[in-house]
Amino acid sequence: MAVEIEVRLLERVREIPQPQWDALVGDDGSPFLEHTWLDALEEAGCVGGETGWIPRHLAVYRDGVLVAAAPSYVKGNSEGEFVFDWSWADASHKMGIPYYPKVIVGVPFTPVTGQRALIAKGEDRAQMVGILSTGLRKWASTIEASGVHVLFPTEDETQLWTQAGFKARLGYQFHWANDRYKTMDDFLARFTSKKRNQIKREMSQAGRDGMVIETLDPSALTSGVRNEMFDFYASTVDKFFYGRRYLNPRFFELVTERFASRLSWVVARQEAPGGVVPPGELIAGAFNVKKAGRLYGRYWGAKADAPFLHFNVCYYHGIQQCIGEGMQVFEPGAGGEHKYARGFTPTFTHSAHWIANRRLASAIYPFLEREAAAVREHVERERGEGPLKPTSFTP
Repeated sequence: MAVEIEVRLLERVREIPQPQWDALVGDDGSPFLEHTWLDALEEAGCVGGETGWIPRHLAVYRDGVLVAAAPSYVKGNSEGEFVFDWSWADASHKMGIPYYPKVIVGVPFTPVTGQRALIAKGEDRAQMVGILSTGLRKWASTIEASGVHVLFPTEDETQLWTQAGFKARLGYQFHWANDRYKTMDDFLARFTSKKRNQIKREMSQAGRDGMVIETLDPSALTSGVRNEMFDFYASTVDKFFYGRRYLNPRFFELVTERFASRLSWVVARQEAPGGVVPPGELIAGAFNVKKAGRLYGRYWGAKADAPFLHFNVCYYHGIQQCIGEGMQVFEPGAGGEHKYARGFTPTFTHSAHWIANRRLASAIYPFLEREAAAVREHVERERGEGPLKPTSFTP
């Protein structure tokens, strides 16, 4: 009997039962790919409607059994992607080729590396990526999309997308790696004496200002804390002209109700009088997530400015937590050269792209090769000139 392969296009991740979807993600997969996270984005209205992110997830079934899936979206803009292609859109429009809509495979507003082709154990990964690739390109053609863009896949998976006809793009972020540190002093010992003393002064500033910084237990994620964390998030977004409130209070409510075991929220609380807020109040917070030995920093905000508060809440506390809990990697988010000076190592990120129009592709694809060479040169130089003394760890 012939095996029947069916590719379905789904408007909600909820059309697949949570256990089936999460079985594809696996215990080691990214938390942002889990059914609960993606469903919360959809239920809260952070995607869909007029947001510019229209869910259209691909699912592959063999004889009615789910064997692969890809979180996918129709995009009407390039916001919230963190793999920047505005110059591509500009070039496309100058050629008279509409750039939008386009198709994105990834997690909205989340520049975190992870699987993008979710594949059942025991399946041939190259074959499944090939099936997903064909399905994505056919779908893109039916909606006259300019192309398909797979954002932040793993390096190994990127190779499978390129085998399926996509072109790879190279980027980088700053990640912290745990080189078997037992204490924070073990990590600080890798800096020069001058830099080590500077970091220690920065780390002690919160205590001198009468603040306590802590990671909240999931049981402490009350409605009050949730509301303050949203206000912190919104305050940071609203500071910048390019900021967008992609998330809303309903999303924060849903993740604290359904995703609390993955949340690792950090707060700074004013304990002593004389601070910028009354004693007992929260002054700042960071929206962190953890899973499978990795800590992810996503959002942060503060009610008021205080010396080194950002570094303490977003970086130093997370490093200490990783060392204390034996986590291996801390990804604090995109951007920020100041992370480099504090021991975060330049680390390659990846994406894969298929451009439908040959004329546009002939302009973009050679650029990707030139860009990759420049990124490699820059990362290698920064790794060699970084503030950390040599270690046995290779990122």
